Amino acid sequence: MQTPYRIEDLAHVSGATVRTIRAYQDRGLLPRPERRGRANLYSDAHLARLRQIAELLDRGYTLASIKELLEAWDAGRGLGGVLGLVAEVDRPWTDEQAVRISRAELDERFGGPPDDAAVAEAVELGVLEPDPGNEDSFLVPSPQELAVAAELHAAGVPLSAISGHLRELRVQVEHIATRFLEFTTEHVFARYLDATHPPTDADAAEAASLVRRLRPLAQQTVDAELARAMRQLAVRHLRQQLGGDRSAPTRDMSRSVSLPEETMRAVERLVGAERAAEFVALAAEREVRARALDALTSRGGPPGDLDEGG
Repeated sequence: MQTPYRIEDLAHVSGATVRTIRAYQDRGLLPRPERRGRANLYSDAHLARLRQIAELLDRGYTLASIKELLEAWDAGRGLGGVLGLVAEVDRPWTDEQAVRISRAELDERFGGPPDDAAVAEAVELGVLEPDPGNEDSFLVPSPQELAVAAELHAAGVPLSAISGHLRELRVQVEHIATRFLEFTTEHVFARYLDATHPPTDADAAEAASLVRRLRPLAQQTVDAELARAMRQLAVRHLRQQLGGDRSAPTRDMSRSVSLPEETMRAVERLVGAERAAEFVALAAEREVRARALDALTSRGGPPGDLDEGG
């Protein structure tokens, strides 16, 4: 036999306030009480629902998400599988463990007097989080990210530049994450996300298993592509800095020049099609530098108009 509760009794046994219970009713999260005479009476089902809501709130769900989950439960679909899927998606996507760091340790790692503005910006970016109950320490969600910032600062990069770079990087990374989610949703998860046929417990469990399998793929792909791009671009940039005319405007370095077709075919036979452009650029650069040296030795001073040496 169920125990009837008045709203004050339900608030007492559930730990919720009377105001909260009424707010849940208004939002459709909690069924209306049974009316008996002039009294509104609640049952053990109401108590169980309040405890469900409290548990989901503790897990970080919003009230809107909780309403959708409870509606699925009320419609006869298993809540366990859906919660398992949401929990799998919601769990950390990294093996990093948050650590605490004192303000003194932070100042020591970044070598120098305290910079309150930089610390405030790090908190705004989530690189640091206030430590509840301790004003002299912070939580560090990603020790790797903080270590990178410390290394860059030690190499001479201003803290403001590091923060600006992180903001820009996050925009790019969030774009990559969005594209990966769109890609996997279209080709993998679309069958589980049909609003007209919400997933069963078995479907949700299968989708959660797929999330576990696919979770590392995004980072692995980005790591491989970043390594490829960094090597390619870093070598190109170094060549430009060490071998190019650094006094020339950047726009002149990317000018297109048409070459006779038979010349390009000869170059491709010599070094391969994929390296033909690089060969032509280096050959032209060598010729320019040779003319500059000839002009310097013949006139005994700095070269003037190189065309005069031709």
